[in-house]
Amino acid sequence: MASVVDSHHHFWDLSKLDYPWMDDLGMPPGDSVLRQNRLPSDLKPLIDGVGVERTVIVQAHSSLEEARWLLQLAAENEFIAGVVAWVELTDPDIGATLDGLQRDPYFKGVRHIWHDEPDDDWIMRPDVLRGLRELATRDVPYDLLPRPQHLRYIPRVLDAVPGLRTVVDHIAKPLVKEKIFEPWESDLRRVAEIPDVYCKLSGMVTEADHDNWRPEDLAPYVSRVVEMFGHDRLMWGSDWPVCTLAGSYEQVFRAAEHALGPMSDGARAAVFGGNAERFYRL
Repeated sequence: MASVVDSHHHFWDLSKLDYPWMDDLGMPPGDSVLRQNRLPSDLKPLIDGVGVERTVIVQAHSSLEEARWLLQLAAENEFIAGVVAWVELTDPDIGATLDGLQRDPYFKGVRHIWHDEPDDDWIMRPDVLRGLRELATRDVPYDLLPRPQHLRYIPRVLDAVPGLRTVVDHIAKPLVKEKIFEPWESDLRRVAEIPDVYCKLSGMVTEADHDNWRPEDLAPYVSRVVEMFGHDRLMWGSDWPVCTLAGSYEQVFRAAEHALGPMSDGARAAVFGGNAERFYRL
């Protein structure tokens, strides 16, 4: 039986690294919901409360310093099953960096904060594609972090980098608050037609109205994603602690259950654990 896995969350220690993106989330001055250390001891009671057994930490800082720290946390905490780290995809010596990371059993994938790049088509740069080809050669998964306007590039990337195993984070951040579906839906549907692309049911509450969202607001987006990817290519993630801008860990977990609606035991086991185990080879 698959474990219940949170496929997407973060940790940070503000004494170690600075996270400039926190300033871009529209928080009121002095709002400290994110600007506080978030560590394994903070998460453990939350996952225990809903029955999550294992987790995957995802990078929140573009540095190898963070990557090494997250791998250390994974080694020290039994519930952490893997780390999706940052590497400089454009580095001509990316192979040497990956050689080092791949010696660590907790290194499970790579992510770059694509949606904060000034150019939407950043991912199509020849030096980025070269880095992605190095990941594909080594069978290292890549977390795609797009907003709706980035989705149209993904089929082109995967044409250029055959064999790259990818997952779309946060269902590509549709405009839930505004109840807008296009062009998100059409473009994500084209991505879903590519075999072996996965999608994370994560990061949805922060795209809704932070103060007034309900699980019903997420359901139309989730039902479309289920139709596109099926239960065998979806994985749930909390996006904690970013999710605390809009809700608690338990609220996010229950909202995903509600939005998914009735499922077979097999489908539930896949979405809430088995698919993440398979994709990241936990």
